[in-house]
Amino acid sequence: MHGLALAGWMGRYVWSAWAGLAGLFCLAAAWQAGHEFYGSFVLPSPLETAQALVAIVHEPAFSKAARETAERSLAGFVLAVGIGTTAGAIAGYSFAAMRLLRPVVTVILGVPPIAWIVLALIWFGSTGASAVVTVVVASLPISFAGGLEGVATRDRALDAMARSFGAGIWMRFRTVTAPHLISYLFPAWTTTAGTAWKVTVMAELLSNSGGIGGELATARALFDIPRVMALILAVVAFALITEYGFLHPLRDRLERWREAGLPWGVKR
Repeated sequence: MHGLALAGWMGRYVWSAWAGLAGLFCLAAAWQAGHEFYGSFVLPSPLETAQALVAIVHEPAFSKAARETAERSLAGFVLAVGIGTTAGAIAGYSFAAMRLLRPVVTVILGVPPIAWIVLALIWFGSTGASAVVTVVVASLPISFAGGLEGVATRDRALDAMARSFGAGIWMRFRTVTAPHLISYLFPAWTTTAGTAWKVTVMAELLSNSGGIGGELATARALFDIPRVMALILAVVAFALITEYGFLHPLRDRLERWREAGLPWGVKR
């Protein structure tokens, strides 16, 4: 039965992707219209970009560059999510901490990522560490805000009821706070993942530290516009895979209790 339930969930998840694909096709149509207006020198067509991407994927140097970018992006994402979510969830239990830290988060978010990249280059030089640090600093406030709001807006009446029945801190967190917290965390984590990919490539491009950003710098210097567009498309593909291949399935599995509220849901 567990295997059938998993197969049914996978079928529903894959089927629900049609709406997203329709949106991507609309974007591709607008892209094609821009190509028809400006020409290939300014905006290569989706077909030209796809052909350039296929050629790039077969290059040995691309796999190395993609691995470097993925490792840096993943390291920054994990650190930002781990530190930001934990600190935000802890601060959510204290009104004093919320009042103290919210302005700090606003200040950090107000600093452009390019400024953090410049500072990281000064501190760490043209290495992969500068990209990781920039991702952490630029993305951590997002996860922090998600964790803080998720805990701060929990139903305190339910928490008090669970306490009256003798539930300990861990049980109250797991059964009352965590389900509510997850609904705040995944939007923040999705934004953090997209930011991680963008900031990593930006840092690599400015620091010339390899990765896809380094490939972009070379293509820009050679005025190879189709290659530039193909590399951008590769980064977007990686971001989509991260969101829809990992984060969304994880969220669906952790929020299975929501199915009971649907007209066709099965109460568990």
